[in-house]
Amino acid sequence: MVNNSAKKGKKKLGKIILAIFLVLVLIVNIASVIFESHANLYLGTGEMIIQKSEGSENWVSDYYANDYKDATEISAAAGDLVTSITDEGFVLLKNNGVLPLASSAKLTLLGRGSVDSVYGGSGSGSSSSEGLIDLKLGLNNAGFDVNGTVYDLLNKFASFKMEQGVFGPSKVYDNPKSSIVMDNPEASTYMIGEMPVSQYTTEALDSFKVYGDAAVVTISRPAGEGGDLAQDMKGWDDNYEAGQHQLELNKDEKELIALAKENFENVIVLINSSAAMELGILEADPEIDAILMIGFPGKTGFNSVGRILNGTVNPSGHTVDIYPADLSKDPTFNNFGHFQYSNINKKNAIGDATFVQYEEGIYVGYRYYETAAKEGFINYDEAVVYPFGYGLSYTSFDWKVVNETLGKTDESITLDVEVTNTGAVAGKDVVEVYYSAPYTKGGIEKSEVVLADFAKTNLLAPGESQVVTLTFAVEDMASYDYKTEKAYVLDSGAYEVRVQTDSHNMKDGIEPIVYDVNKKVVYNDSNKRSTDLVEATNQFDDVSAMFTDTATEGYALNMSRADFAGTFPTAPMAVDKVANEAIITGFQKYVAADHEDADAVMPTTKANNGLTLIDLRGKAYDDPAWDALLDQVDPQEVVKVIMNGAYTTLEMPSVSKPVTIDIDGPAGLSSFMGAEIKGTAYPSEVVIASTYNTELATSMGQMVGNEALDKGVNGWYAPALNVHRSQFAGRNFEYYSEDPVVSAKITQAVVEGAAKKGVYTFIKHFALNDQETNRVNNGVATWANEQAIREIYLKGFEKTVKNATTTISYIGDENGTMVEKEMKATTALMSSFNRIGSTWTGGSHALLEDVLRSEWGFEGVVISDFNLYEHMYANQGIAAGTDYYITFDSMKSLEDSSSATAVTNLRKSAHRLLYTVANSNAMNGIVPGSTITVKMAPWKVVRNVADIVIIVLLVLWIVLSRVRRKKDQVTLEI
Repeated sequence: MVNNSAKKGKKKLGKIILAIFLVLVLIVNIASVIFESHANLYLGTGEMIIQKSEGSENWVSDYYANDYKDATEISAAAGDLVTSITDEGFVLLKNNGVLPLASSAKLTLLGRGSVDSVYGGSGSGSSSSEGLIDLKLGLNNAGFDVNGTVYDLLNKFASFKMEQGVFGPSKVYDNPKSSIVMDNPEASTYMIGEMPVSQYTTEALDSFKVYGDAAVVTISRPAGEGGDLAQDMKGWDDNYEAGQHQLELNKDEKELIALAKENFENVIVLINSSAAMELGILEADPEIDAILMIGFPGKTGFNSVGRILNGTVNPSGHTVDIYPADLSKDPTFNNFGHFQYSNINKKNAIGDATFVQYEEGIYVGYRYYETAAKEGFINYDEAVVYPFGYGLSYTSFDWKVVNETLGKTDESITLDVEVTNTGAVAGKDVVEVYYSAPYTKGGIEKSEVVLADFAKTNLLAPGESQVVTLTFAVEDMASYDYKTEKAYVLDSGAYEVRVQTDSHNMKDGIEPIVYDVNKKVVYNDSNKRSTDLVEATNQFDDVSAMFTDTATEGYALNMSRADFAGTFPTAPMAVDKVANEAIITGFQKYVAADHEDADAVMPTTKANNGLTLIDLRGKAYDDPAWDALLDQVDPQEVVKVIMNGAYTTLEMPSVSKPVTIDIDGPAGLSSFMGAEIKGTAYPSEVVIASTYNTELATSMGQMVGNEALDKGVNGWYAPALNVHRSQFAGRNFEYYSEDPVVSAKITQAVVEGAAKKGVYTFIKHFALNDQETNRVNNGVATWANEQAIREIYLKGFEKTVKNATTTISYIGDENGTMVEKEMKATTALMSSFNRIGSTWTGGSHALLEDVLRSEWGFEGVVISDFNLYEHMYANQGIAAGTDYYITFDSMKSLEDSSSATAVTNLRKSAHRLLYTVANSNAMNGIVPGSTITVKMAPWKVVRNVADIVIIVLLVLWIVLSRVRRKKDQVTLEI
């Protein structure tokens, strides 16, 4: 009996183990199907086998070629490019003459940031840590001798271990420092983490005498996706002072500065932050000799610190944000962060609802400070430390306007400015042109100055001159009137065109140029702007409606130049947190059946027209051949592609579309989410923009394109060009500027550079994604009036979509002749998590169809941000103009994919995606008439073989089990 029980127990245990094993195998198999796109990214796609048709074997089919022979050569060239960018992107904010230093100087590095520097931001804007040059090595490379005793002490204090997180490896510190943890504010830390001066040992203090030529103090501020910087550090910082925020020096840092002043004759401060900090106490202190803004420097950027400090490089960077003396007095300060409606929750909506009100209107950044100073509301010298567009040099320049062309109201204004280096060393300069529009109280809101264009010189030797050209359309000076004309308006009056060194100072000796508009011009349906396909008119009345001209309970207040004191933004009160019915409606579940078009006609599907995607390369977006190709598509094939769009798009056999790989992020091809595709770590976008050098930006885009060709990447989730509305926004490091013109010109250059190598760039995050707080909490409802939306938050996207161009090659005839044509370079865009008003941006027809496509003429594909959240309804998206999703089939699905409405929308999405892919490097090696087959991916082969082996073993186990049972039965009978 005992033996029989033991046998039964073993059999039962075996069955349990087998059952668990089979369940695990089933889960793995299901997961591999559901997450096929993600598995392709990390484990590899199947090899695409291209068989050219007879007679086309010798046709040229490499539409894009790499500029470098291998990955090693690319990496070296990219590293050099990073240094070139930081050479020009670091901004010299202060210099009393101590810089440049002798290369033989002995330096002491002070501050935790000197050893534990921030190279880039976290989240999707992160980048590879391979080959990073640290500050000490960068200074050594420039010939400086660095104090090892202090360096080792700081290194020990800043020690950490690496732990693997959901989104990749992260540092865990013995002495915590400020850190943003993606989408987990509770795990984020906002203490500065500076080493107290009391921990500088006697040995370290004694070493100051040997390495006493200068102290280099580094002030660091990390930032990242998913969390904003702290506006109040109460409870975070052990040395908290009332009202202290993260962008001012804390007690430890002030004491560190004092230590440096006490022990060193020369004190240089590095600002390792991509957010503008409060630096007034350093600027005003005569014992602080120099301040250099270095942002996040990327792979080799610290080489530039040494090169600038010793004068090998003459700094030429200029600020892309204004630096206020007190950020808590900025008009955005009170309306940034967490605000929640008290009457929206699971009982009457899809869940809790949060919001943010842009009460400052158009008065963002320098637009506020310059205008408020003009109106006498602020004392500029007290309110501002460094203007927008400001930067120092080791040389001096004279400017002279040598030609001016003042075109008619439907033409352009062009200025030729001769720049002469009047100093003793070679250098580069930035020329900025602003306009000042006539303003009438009670009329359209207007900033005192608005940047119109900028230009950067070449490296000019002492005495050398160069003429740079600045140009902008007269219609660019129009302001948007969302109240009366509901259109852009160029008011009559005298416009001043000012050649300036920054947002506040006109260049000595150059008087404003007056441009007279004799009659008001309204750009309406009978007189649209030259760059619009249809007239720009109100599309966001529901959003603007939340703003009133007088204080009204429950509504936001429009800040007005006519009365800054009476309209200065205030934080929402309890009554503002009570949503009206329209807002509550916006937070309801989207039901596809409620939005079916009764007149929709089922499109043709699964036709056999004999076309493949390569046949459409180079064809216009509206070419009739697209209809014939789209007739071949199976709607369910489209569903599989658009609902598995995380970092890749799957193949579409019906039209021979290959698999594509799309990768984050703004600082270069990113290893975010653990992807094995790692590119060069470029500087933060703030640093790139601070170069004011569009040629460098083009080179960066082209270099990323070379890396993409080498690594088999087709799409790039970048660049990002949201606005630095508040310096506390955690993601400002991956956005260029507070100004849309700077953002647009740099973005256009990057997009065009990448397009030279066939990479389609998803400019993002469209739109008004200007804070991280509550971005995924059902999508923060963002309220702004339409003038601010159009003039500030959409302008950078608009100019990039309209102006970026590229030249593509394609097979033009049956003889394989390669021809070229110019087309738009912006063929991809990413929507955002937030809402515009109470409508999710990815589900806003007004944003994605009426403005982006109808007005601006965008031809291409729109992808969602990571579609993990309930408010990002897939059917709402495809109806509104979001074409596919960064998601996996298990996470989101289309509620309706078979009705005439849904199939029509799927056809549109397929058209946009296929058009983008057809004109990309994904078509390398393919010519018309080619037969394309996809060899099964290695991981799929392994999975299938494993499945067969498991099935065989399972069958064998079952057979053997039955044999044993029969034997047992025979034994019992005997």
